[in-house]
Amino acid sequence: MTSEPRNYRALEKSIHTDFKNRMSYGEYLHLPQILNAQHRRSGQHDEMLFIIIHQASELWLKLAGFEVEAAIRNVGNDDFRHAFKVFARVKLILTQLTQSWEILSTLTPVDYLRFRDTLGSASGFQSYSYRKLEFLLGNKNRKLVEVHRHDSEVYGELSRLLNEPALYDVVLRRLSKKGFAIDERKLDRDFSLPYEADDSVQAAWHAIYSDPDKYFELYELAEKLVDVEDAFQNWRFKHMFTVQRIIGSRQGTGGSSGVPFLKKAIDTSFFPELFAIRTEL
Repeated sequence: MTSEPRNYRALEKSIHTDFKNRMSYGEYLHLPQILNAQHRRSGQHDEMLFIIIHQASELWLKLAGFEVEAAIRNVGNDDFRHAFKVFARVKLILTQLTQSWEILSTLTPVDYLRFRDTLGSASGFQSYSYRKLEFLLGNKNRKLVEVHRHDSEVYGELSRLLNEPALYDVVLRRLSKKGFAIDERKLDRDFSLPYEADDSVQAAWHAIYSDPDKYFELYELAEKLVDVEDAFQNWRFKHMFTVQRIIGSRQGTGGSSGVPFLKKAIDTSFFPELFAIRTEL
């Protein structure tokens, strides 16, 4: 009897090999469609990296939005246990997205310039999944929806999210129901406008942070929100720095000023009182 080579792993008899009447892994994940969606317009080697990084990022952003929508429902239903799990997942998704910029940064300026012109006016600024995530987290801007007017389905969903309460709005309503004196103008407002910090909200968080044992769930909720913003800002910063590393001060393909425009986003906070309160404690 011939013994098997040491580095050989025999196929176990129970492993399925006939998929004529069974669903395969590729069919379940629609892999033919996904793996054949990379079409280089320039023929340049490094364009494949550029395409795959952005396609993968869109999937992660889609998942992050899906999870934040769940968190909004959880907080609205006072289901903090599941919300905390979701926030932890969103934080790790954003960490994964941040890591992807490390891979893209292996693209040198010379590499990118070989195919940049083939992008035309296509830009990550037009990412529907990113805009949806920002709206869910509270960074609202009606003008940004106009970028998607050419796609009626996307335009409709973003318009709906623009006018609905974002995550922090739902959190503030929950604080109010818990007995904190949140200004009514923050609870019933035009949700299409960006959120602005408020003294009554700051006072509520101050009370919660001053007695975390009494308000442990709300205290933990606050820290989970900070975790998400921390991870999101790290992703924003790494995005900006990677773009700066590759194109310098050039204008973005979508028409923006490029790096200066991205830097402005870093100054935007989803949950301003949660950072301001740290000075008061």
